[in-house]
Amino acid sequence: RKGPLPRRTRPCAGRGRFSGRRRQSQPGRDMCMLLSCVHLIRRPLQCIQPLLVLPSRSFMDLKALVSSLNDFASLSLAESWDNVGLLVEPSPPHTVSTLFLTNDLTEEVMQEALQRKADLILSYHPPIFRALKRITWKTWKERLVIRALEHRVGIYSPHTAYDAIPHGVNNWLAKGLGACTTVPLHPSMAPSYPTEGTHRVEFSVDHTEHLETILSSIRGIPEISSLITLPARAEGEEQTRVSLNCTQKALLEVVALLSRNNHLYHKTEIMLLQKPLLPHTGMGRLCTLSEPVSLSALTERIKSHLRLPYIRLALGMGKTLEAKVKVAALCAGSGSSVLQGVEADLYLTGEMSHHEVLDAVAKGISVILCEHSNTERGFLAELRDMLATHLENKITIIVSERDKDPLQVV
Repeated sequence: RKGPLPRRTRPCAGRGRFSGRRRQSQPGRDMCMLLSCVHLIRRPLQCIQPLLVLPSRSFMDLKALVSSLNDFASLSLAESWDNVGLLVEPSPPHTVSTLFLTNDLTEEVMQEALQRKADLILSYHPPIFRALKRITWKTWKERLVIRALEHRVGIYSPHTAYDAIPHGVNNWLAKGLGACTTVPLHPSMAPSYPTEGTHRVEFSVDHTEHLETILSSIRGIPEISSLITLPARAEGEEQTRVSLNCTQKALLEVVALLSRNNHLYHKTEIMLLQKPLLPHTGMGRLCTLSEPVSLSALTERIKSHLRLPYIRLALGMGKTLEAKVKVAALCAGSGSSVLQGVEADLYLTGEMSHHEVLDAVAKGISVILCEHSNTERGFLAELRDMLATHLENKITIIVSERDKDPLQVV
């Protein structure tokens, strides 16, 4: 029969049985209904079947991933007091399918990372900073280490290495000022250029029969590198020019050796080796705005960039909200030591002490404080995109949703 069933025999939605009075079985009709049901069931099975074949997850070996992260931002750029790199390593082999980004690794954030199946946590701030003498359940940082190892999750921290790089945290913070040119307040030096050593010593030797004696003695001094000899000619005489690089400690021994054999050499030069500065790399930024902007307008730009309803402002001596800002010095996090002594119209950082603010204000410099991690956390979204490109989308990269500044305005 075509058309809908009589009302009293129509199937009841969501129950799988008939409403109304039950009718006696009709074999032909029941068979048609059964075949119709079988026909309807086959279609969803055809849709579900492809979902049973799951694609394999992309992953990277932990050591390869850490090497790539170090290429993205060399740990040699981090401050000497910092604790950066791989802080917690599960027993090898360890592969990473999901990289989890956070500004601070708290217990709440750790729980989120475990729920989201993270294999490696990149925590901008190192959760292990001071030495741990024991790993127990008593303190929250010790519990982080325990939970990471129990669940085979690595922990990596770049911290001040990300402050220094041209595409790092301070560069992102400077975008909140608007169009401007920036230079590092404290430029970074190339870590291993031109060679090992702090000094270069050069001298000439006339008597070639004594050359090997001197060279043999020099080779016996520790921390000597790049010892070379070149033929030279001075005043019509054949000579040998000796050049070597050495450390400050080795320099004292080289000078003492030459002093004992001063009749064998001449034209001595001692040069201090200075490593070249890396362009656009270093701590803090000095920002020159394309056009002067009033302090009130600049505060609104900063709040919008950091997505903050409030920031703290100290007006420089003799300044008002309408005072123009042309040069701003900034440092993400705690910028007191980096900003100290810098001439600018404005200091922008996360936190400064009371007396450091007073010192700046007395010099006519206005100060904007946004709380420590608020000047850093927004960088994570930009970092996620940069790392995805750098790692060629080989792994999944996610940003914590629970990471937040511990301070709030109430």
